[in-house]
Amino acid sequence: MGSKGLLHNQEMRGQPELKELDRREFIKDIALFGAFALLSTSAACKQAAELPYKPPAPSPAADLPPPQGADMPVTKVSLVRTPDRTKGVPKAIALLQSNPVQGKAVALKPNFNTADPAPGSTHNDTLRALVLKLKEMGATKITLAERCGPMISTREVMQQKGTFDLAQELGFDIVNLEEMEPDGWVLIKPGDSHWKDGFLFPRVYREAESIVQTCCLKTHAFGGHFTLSLKNAVGMVAGKGYPYMTQLHTSLNIRQMIAEINTAYSPDLIVLDGVDAFVKGGPDKGTRAQANVILAGSDRVAIDAVGVAILRSLGTTDEVSRGRIFEQDQIARAVELGLGVRSPAQIELVTDDPESAAFASIIKDILLVG
Repeated sequence: MGSKGLLHNQEMRGQPELKELDRREFIKDIALFGAFALLSTSAACKQAAELPYKPPAPSPAADLPPPQGADMPVTKVSLVRTPDRTKGVPKAIALLQSNPVQGKAVALKPNFNTADPAPGSTHNDTLRALVLKLKEMGATKITLAERCGPMISTREVMQQKGTFDLAQELGFDIVNLEEMEPDGWVLIKPGDSHWKDGFLFPRVYREAESIVQTCCLKTHAFGGHFTLSLKNAVGMVAGKGYPYMTQLHTSLNIRQMIAEINTAYSPDLIVLDGVDAFVKGGPDKGTRAQANVILAGSDRVAIDAVGVAILRSLGTTDEVSRGRIFEQDQIARAVELGLGVRSPAQIELVTDDPESAAFASIIKDILLVG
């Protein structure tokens, strides 16, 4: 599991340089993050602009056979056009025609940055449908492991969202990363990284038999530009009481650092809930649009490339609209690190109904052009 060749790991066992920050340091870091957020928001408001996308004339691009050859491996991304998460999530997973969780204990990563309604955080219908599908696929155990943003505690976010009640109803475990003991973390030092001293990563994910994550479809006003599957990994890194989020959110290389976190693990399944989207703002609040789409796959680069194409089709910020999709900083760095496909031609969009196929054709054209 993970790109072990890129990593140097050290277990977190009483190392003095990794001790938790004291209250005064923590308050200082939060103040610094707040100031950065305000500056980023101001800049984003000045630069962001609605750029409605005009779909090209119908094209056979989405119907072309996928590229073949050992030098051009193809990854499948299923696309289901629907406003119904309960039906869309299991259908998107089934279209992949694979079962990476059979007989395995699954570590499940949602997007609980805050308790705000989707896409501010994972919709409970999405979480419910995903857990039920994983159980149907033969997962022996499901453990949701998560931490939230800096404003309120992870426990409070989960209480507001009803996550504890849902866990009791559906029979899955919860690990609150914010409350985890020091021996629950592993120090990760990616090679050739923008992370000065590496970062702490949860043992529950590092040692998982299978990893599934579910992300949202949205822009990010605080330096990430967009927050899809690659950005969802930020919630795996140690947060409150540690210096990593301050390092990330004050760095000019924030988007490259987001990609570098992803060297610590490899997901077996990704489900992107794009029923609702933020086309400006984010991650907690923003300008809403109805995308009515669910994606599934296992390649983070492919999922994010398709997600960016969908955002462009809806009309989004200048940052997300600028340049080629594979030149977006998060995606470009992930490609450099070998985390996924290197070209939009390697993405096969899989559908099984006319409405989804028509939308996939539009998205494929945007991918191939940009």
